[in-house]
Amino acid sequence: MERKIDRRTLYTINVIKDAFLELINETSYSDMTVTSLCKRAELTRSTFYLHYNNLTDVLDDILKDIFAFDRESDTVISDEDALSIDMLKSNESLLPACQRVGDSAKYQQLLLDPTLSEYIVGKIIKNERPRVLPSIMRQTGLSTADADVLFNYVIHGSFAINKRHKFVKDNEWYRELQLLNQFSLAGYKAIKKSTDRS
Repeated sequence: MERKIDRRTLYTINVIKDAFLELINETSYSDMTVTSLCKRAELTRSTFYLHYNNLTDVLDDILKDIFAFDRESDTVISDEDALSIDMLKSNESLLPACQRVGDSAKYQQLLLDPTLSEYIVGKIIKNERPRVLPSIMRQTGLSTADADVLFNYVIHGSFAINKRHKFVKDNEWYRELQLLNQFSLAGYKAIKKSTDRS
């Protein structure tokens, strides 16, 4: 059973996380220090260390918050109708995780930090794998290991496109997402035909 956090502790943790997100708008993660974070949060280092061991712990806590608010869906894109721009606009759960996460201006700079890209992609992969991997396996007939190769490719590609658009969902972004989804779906269908024949 998880221990309930008292209100004062929760307040302090939120002050630290908010200060971290403010700082990431001004400096890269690699240049951030516990001292600069404490100064921004107007807390002592000893108070910081009561709650976190290091900056990575704060980052992980923020990412945990992000994924807690991130919606999950069992929806499977299975035909071309599901790839229309209108469908993607009206069903946000079909959007790649990095876009759903980047939807909040509060987190956009965090996602754009070049020193954090691989780390954040790794966290997205861990968060999305249980939902997306079975879907890829159903659509392709591939083993878990082979489906995982495609899953990693899709997540890295999606993150790169989103980063190029600075996580802004404009019409061009939706058009590119539709194109990538069509590409993936056609590939899944081709693989499924191949696996069905063997």
